[in-house]
Amino acid sequence: MIDDEAPVFPPARPIKGRGAAERMAHRFARDARAPFDDGWGGPQAQEGAEPAEPTAPPRTRVVWEDARSALCRNDSPDIFFEQSVNPYRGCEHGCVYCYARPTHSYLGLSPGLDFETHIIAKRNIAALLREELARPGHRPSVVNIGSATDCYQPVERELLLTRGLIEVMQEARHPFSLITKSSGVERDLDLLAPLAQARLAAAYVTITTLDAHLARVLEPRAASPERRLRTIRALADAGVPVGVSVAPQIPFITEDMEQVLAAAREAGARSAFYTVIRLPWELNALMRQWLALHYPERAERVIARIQDLHGVDAPARAAGKSYDASHASRMKGQGLWADLLRQRFEKTCARLGLNRERTALDLTQFRPALARGQGVLF
Repeated sequence: MIDDEAPVFPPARPIKGRGAAERMAHRFARDARAPFDDGWGGPQAQEGAEPAEPTAPPRTRVVWEDARSALCRNDSPDIFFEQSVNPYRGCEHGCVYCYARPTHSYLGLSPGLDFETHIIAKRNIAALLREELARPGHRPSVVNIGSATDCYQPVERELLLTRGLIEVMQEARHPFSLITKSSGVERDLDLLAPLAQARLAAAYVTITTLDAHLARVLEPRAASPERRLRTIRALADAGVPVGVSVAPQIPFITEDMEQVLAAAREAGARSAFYTVIRLPWELNALMRQWLALHYPERAERVIARIQDLHGVDAPARAAGKSYDASHASRMKGQGLWADLLRQRFEKTCARLGLNRERTALDLTQFRPALARGQGVLF
C-alpha cells in the first residue's frame, strides 16, 4: 500500500499539457516505487552515454462504462447540494489540485496521470437518471451536475452525455445546477436559457486565477481565464443565473481573489463562493511534487500554510500530513489565515454587490410522470 505521507522526488521535468508528471501509485497498490538519487545522476550523466529517445506524450483514452446508478446523495453539512450526478470519471482538464483525483484509486488507476488520461464515460447515465427521477420515493432537491468531474471536459463535445442529462431534467421539470471551467456549456444555452427563465437551472464557472501562465500549469487543459469570463458573459446575457467559484484558494499561488471576483462581476456573475485547497490521500504527494516542479522556491512555504489552514499539528506535520477532513473546517479552513481569507472574500463581495440575492430554484414543478415519458393533466 502506498504511503501518501512519504517524501516524493520530482521527475526530470513536467509533461506539457498535463497537470500530473507521472503515474503515481494509488493507495491500494501492493507495491510502491519512488525515484532514488544514488549519486550517479542517471544514465545521461555518464560519459559517452547516448541521448535518450524522447517519449511520446501520454494520450487521452476514453472507456465506456455501464453505470449502476446516476444520483449520488450527499449528507455532508458543508456541501450546498444534496444530490449530484457525474457523467464521467476522471477529467482531461488535469487540474493538479482536484479533490476527485483519489477516486481513481478505486478503479485500480493512478490519481496522477491516469485521472486525466483515462476517462470513464457513463454511456447509460441519462437513462439511469430518468429511471431514478421517476421512482415513487424520489424527493426533489437541486441536483448538481459535475461535482466530481467537469461535465464539459473536451470529450463532451462528441459524447453529449451532459446534454443528455439536461434533456432529462428538462422533460421532468427538475431543478439543477452545474459547475464547469469550460466554454462548452455555451453549446447548451438553447436548453439552459428557457430552463433558467422557469427557475429550473443555474450555472457556476470556476476561475481560480486571472494569471494565464499560472492557469496553464495549474489547470492545463481547461479554458483560459479570459475565455471563462466570456462564458460568464454568455450565460448572463442568455438569462442564466451564473455565479463564480474562486476555488480552491492555494496560499502563495492563487493570490488574486479580489481581481477574479471583480472581473467575474463585470462579466455578469451574481454570486460567488470559495473553498481552500484540500489534499486528501494521494493528492498530498501529487501537490508536493507539482510545487517542487513549478514553484520550488516557495514549495515548503505553501505546504506549511496549507497545514496552518487545516489545523495540522506538529506531530502530524512531521509525518507529512497536510489535511484535516473534519466537516467543520475542511472547506474554509480554520485559524488566523482562514479568517483573513474569509474577510477578504466577504468584503470584496460586499463591495461588488455579489451574493446579495440568493438564486432559489423551483422544486414544485417536478413531475415524476414526465420523467417516465407520460403526460400529466395538472
